[in-house]
Amino acid sequence: MTLRCDTIIRDATLFDGTGAARRVGDIGLRGDRIVGVGDLGGATADREVIATGKAVAPGFIDSHTHDDRAVLCGPECTTCKTSQGVTTVVVGNCGVSLAPYRNTSARPIPPLDLLGDEAWWTFDSFGDYAHALKTRGSEVNTYAFVGHQTLRARTMEGDVYRQAKDGEIARMHDLVRQSMGEGASGFSTGLYYPPNAQATTEEVIAVAEAIRPFGGLYCTHMRDEADRILASIEETAKIGKRVGVQVHISHHKCSMPENYGRSTQTLPLISEYARTQEVAYDVYPYPAGSTVLMPDKLRDDVEVMITWSVPHPEMAGKYLKDVARGWNTDIRQAASRLLPAGQITFQMDEEDVRRIMAHPLSVIGSDGIPHDAHPHPRLWGTFPRVLGHYVRDVKLFSLETAVHKMTGRAAAIFGMVDRGVLREGAYADLVLFDPHTVRDRATFEDPKQLSEGIEEVWCNGIPTFAVAKGATGEKPGRLVTRNR
Repeated sequence: MTLRCDTIIRDATLFDGTGAARRVGDIGLRGDRIVGVGDLGGATADREVIATGKAVAPGFIDSHTHDDRAVLCGPECTTCKTSQGVTTVVVGNCGVSLAPYRNTSARPIPPLDLLGDEAWWTFDSFGDYAHALKTRGSEVNTYAFVGHQTLRARTMEGDVYRQAKDGEIARMHDLVRQSMGEGASGFSTGLYYPPNAQATTEEVIAVAEAIRPFGGLYCTHMRDEADRILASIEETAKIGKRVGVQVHISHHKCSMPENYGRSTQTLPLISEYARTQEVAYDVYPYPAGSTVLMPDKLRDDVEVMITWSVPHPEMAGKYLKDVARGWNTDIRQAASRLLPAGQITFQMDEEDVRRIMAHPLSVIGSDGIPHDAHPHPRLWGTFPRVLGHYVRDVKLFSLETAVHKMTGRAAAIFGMVDRGVLREGAYADLVLFDPHTVRDRATFEDPKQLSEGIEEVWCNGIPTFAVAKGATGEKPGRLVTRNR
């Protein structure tokens, strides 16, 4: 019987997402699934794509995003992802999730406001958020955590800068359990941030225990990524061990100049824990981070660029030292005048970034913040930057390894069933790209730039981006749940 497909991509160099060696072949799509891989010379299709000299890989999985709102607001918010070949985003990171929290009367406290002002905080339950994803549709698949900072804001009557009381912890636990039943896949913390920093390890464990019956994942922006980074890794492992769940470290880095080179300490420690429990981490391919502007954490020896400011939107894209000079003040006073605001911080060493990225426990996450006026270039350039700069130029690792970190390995860590691989029966999340030309174009000075070399992207069998047309307007994305 002749195999009938909706689409056949012919004569492509196939990277199957497992890390196995590339091979040349065809791939057939029907509905939302891959129905054939290999020699499909006898198959027919409504559409054929000749991909000679081009690569096909599983759609990239962005392992760390703040796209909770972006997935609900159309191509103007998600083209930054689909144009990179991303078909699935992981949201609810750093303890910040859009649900379950309704707060329509006042701007949410930082860093919750990374997701938007009070107009967006309308979801009483995770089920409400999941329903919005289904009814509004999205260009990408969404995999979601419930955030501890969000839960604290909901349950602690506005006084989040303290330890939670037993009753509040119990309520947070119940909300996590309810959310897991409604389609969340885990629980995240942002212990670095003021609304979460007063949470004790025991509080985190007590709330996180709600994910154990569901086989959920614990994900954390650790308490310290600088001087006390080793202690923070130890705390993370302890939480995972006590709760009995897999743990994932967000955007692993060694922050601030005095900690440059300490990845030679952190990576062996993480590897040691990984011998006896499930531990992994994500990393973005840049030596600068980005978050809300926090004047009390600024340093004169670390450069900062402003990404947005409510009272002074004209300062987006300017360096804080230049803003301070123009106002005839110091950087801390200037930062206070800019609040609420966001920042890019040039706080890491390139050698650490490379060492952390190359380690076998890593996966790739952009940590992009899609609603910044002048975002970090990682929002638009992360995945092509890995493929172009770090694979082709630097030769940090092979293209097979890079694709594996962006696809099959990420899918396995997050428990995304039938995603992240090219095989018959898997979901038809695919990216067609030119391995010889793919590269990022987004820069710190000009961050909203389409990358080069990404030819076409399919999510659940539907094209969402094509280089000749841009975003297609289709919304085939789904809520992806862990191990389900």
